[in-house]
Amino acid sequence: MRSGLVAALLCASIATAQDHAAHGAAKTPRFALGSSAAVDGSGTIWAVHLDGGRVVVRQSAGVGQLWSAPVPLSAPEERIEADGDARPKIAVGGVNELYVTWTHPLAKPYTGEIRFVRSVDGGRTFSAPMTVHRDRQEITHRFDSVAVSQRGQVFVAWIDRRDAVLAKERGADYRGAAVYYAVSDDRGASFRGDFKVGDHSCECCRIAMRPRSDGGMDALWRHVFEPNVRDHALAVLEPDGAVTDLHRATFDDWRIDACPHHGPSLVADGAGTLHSVWFAQSSDDAGAFYGRLIDGKVEGQRKLGGGAAEHPDIAAAGNSVVVVWKEFDGNVTRLRAMTSDDRGAHWSERELGSTTDASGQPQLLQIGERFVVFWNTRADGLTLTGISR
Repeated sequence: MRSGLVAALLCASIATAQDHAAHGAAKTPRFALGSSAAVDGSGTIWAVHLDGGRVVVRQSAGVGQLWSAPVPLSAPEERIEADGDARPKIAVGGVNELYVTWTHPLAKPYTGEIRFVRSVDGGRTFSAPMTVHRDRQEITHRFDSVAVSQRGQVFVAWIDRRDAVLAKERGADYRGAAVYYAVSDDRGASFRGDFKVGDHSCECCRIAMRPRSDGGMDALWRHVFEPNVRDHALAVLEPDGAVTDLHRATFDDWRIDACPHHGPSLVADGAGTLHSVWFAQSSDDAGAFYGRLIDGKVEGQRKLGGGAAEHPDIAAAGNSVVVVWKEFDGNVTRLRAMTSDDRGAHWSERELGSTTDASGQPQLLQIGERFVVFWNTRADGLTLTGISR
């Protein structure tokens, strides 16, 4: 019974996401709830989402506080992807720096451009949108991710199909797509790139990026290992375009000729250990999982909730690690959390909220030593929920 429910939910998720992608030239769905949030140095929470068909930014002082009026960032006529992993993203840099990306779908199915705006005055004004990548073919440039390095350089990564197109022209086989990125040295005024991370990525899953102390960026994404295994790969992206230490990171051996639209998340604890959450369906089990990525293997892997758990996110501070996810039982979507105070050795689980209506993906925010869950639901809008430790 459970396996049947899991399979049905997974197929529905894939079908819905693929239908949305295939109609990229159509009008954005009315209730597209894809949204993202970030916290600046003063503790202010910034959120980007779709409002009236445009990407907008809002701010809030924290849990229990009102959101500001929306500030439009995209042009009224620009189509926007704002669903699932294809949602607007936001990152915070140094003093007064805000960086926002989104995917603009083009006329052909599965095609798009990665758009970017910035504010260097604390959100008082924003630049006009620009396209990040140099390649301007009408092909897939989608599922953007943005992060700021420890040196203040802005990294934007995305899923790209240029190499698959070339392979098709040569009559060669090509699995999936590729991951590319670009880097800005001048607070988003311009970008260097396009730098290829690796061939054979999954086509429709978000890319997780984590700033490293050496100025590089850890990147984790769903890869397509031969012949059709959709586990995850991990690599270090350097500011000069070099990619090092690319290796397989998860080992669920999920064999599927479809994209699940479930990207991973990645953080490091106070000791530098990498912790991740992801979605997988193996011959043994299916659902959302947590694990520590150490020396090319997964330690402490455990399942999150039941078989219908999906879209997890993770955060860490010192010895504390927190995971959130949502889980649909056929009637109610529940927001759940799992917390550890000993770097993932032991865990406690709790429910944070629920909705009977549509909802976006939950996201964990860290404000000092505190953790807050950002969640966009059709019934309640943008919500912030603190997690007690």
